[in-house]
Amino acid sequence: MVQLRRCQCHEHRSGGFTLLELLVAVAIIALLLSILLPTLGRARQQARTAVCASNVRQLAIANTAYSSDDKGHYCPAAVRIQTENLHRWHGTRRTVAEPFDPQHGPLVPYLGVEEGIRACPSFREFVTEGEAPFEKGGGGYGYNQAYVGRVLRRKSNNSFELLTDEQGVMSERVRRPAETLMFADTAFAAVARGVIEYSFAEPRFHPQYVHFQARMDPSIHFRHNGQVNVAWCDGHVNRRLRSFTWKSICYDGDPARENLGWFGQNDDNSYFDLE
Repeated sequence: MVQLRRCQCHEHRSGGFTLLELLVAVAIIALLLSILLPTLGRARQQARTAVCASNVRQLAIANTAYSSDDKGHYCPAAVRIQTENLHRWHGTRRTVAEPFDPQHGPLVPYLGVEEGIRACPSFREFVTEGEAPFEKGGGGYGYNQAYVGRVLRRKSNNSFELLTDEQGVMSERVRRPAETLMFADTAFAAVARGVIEYSFAEPRFHPQYVHFQARMDPSIHFRHNGQVNVAWCDGHVNRRLRSFTWKSICYDGDPARENLGWFGQNDDNSYFDLE
């Protein structure tokens, strides 16, 4: 009797990949990642920028609400800063050796106690480890202390004298609210590398010494792909590109390297001043 023999040529292959097929699959995955990762990175950065813009807008809205409850005066930026320095727009502290507590700042009731000062989601990428703790609590944002967060009087030589820092300026004194900065992304290059948190958006020149052209150290931080989110006194927010920077001899940090500076083509305080 003839026995049927099994034909080996019709046997099925095992389900594993050959080395060549595995290499091809890896190459395809690597190619897709090289295409998608930059796009995902840009999308993530755009999302962070949008969140930051929302945060800084909320600060401007909160400050406007504060002024409605304080007879038209905006929130003070730093109460008795030269003598006590315990109360700032972003928090309070018991002694000058402590960091500010952002849950007890004057704007918190207008932001929500659960949230307090929301932090810029991109700021932590730039901060130096072991940064100075005394400025923490502002979320990476700075207030126009120079003109909005206190009350000044213009002198005949076009400089200013301080009347009080226990109140902010009255909103009705801001002649160009759509062109007067209230809050912006800020930082300070006070260290050899990286930045620390800083709670004031400084103008180009010190208001009390404008006639001497006494330049401030820059604190506006262009951390969103070279742009900064700015909240203006009328409540609108936009982004601006850096046009100028400067380094004093007082600090080790390099403002240009850390993307600090100012926007605008005119070398003056026009985006900070009230008139």
